[in-house]
Amino acid sequence: MRNYVQPGKTLTLTAPYALTSGQGALVGAIFGVAKTDLASGASGEFQTEDVIDLTKAAGVAITQGAPVYWDNTARNVTTTGGTNKLIGAVTQAAAGADPTARVKLTGQIQA
Repeated sequence: MRNYVQPGKTLTLTAPYALTSGQGALVGAIFGVAKTDLASGASGEFQTEDVIDLTKAAGVAITQGAPVYWDNTARNVTTTGGTNKLIGAVTQAAAGADPTARVKLTGQIQA
């Protein structure tokens, strides 16, 4: 196929703010996890699919299989939809005291 570009599980994107490796970010309508430390405005590789441990909202318990959203203000995973963007589902339960949630990223564009 002549018009094929790449698989798309990893994309080169511009960091909307300074990130350390493993931090999530919403870049326009694309959610990804920085593969390396990036300065704000720097281009780098972001993982957009697979299962990733991400910082979650404090005190929020999440059941296995529950959809999770990216809170772009707090820069963490939450169960609250609204203006937050759906990024995937939790693959194992996370207690309220847990600092992270294990998330299967959807890799979908978020309108």
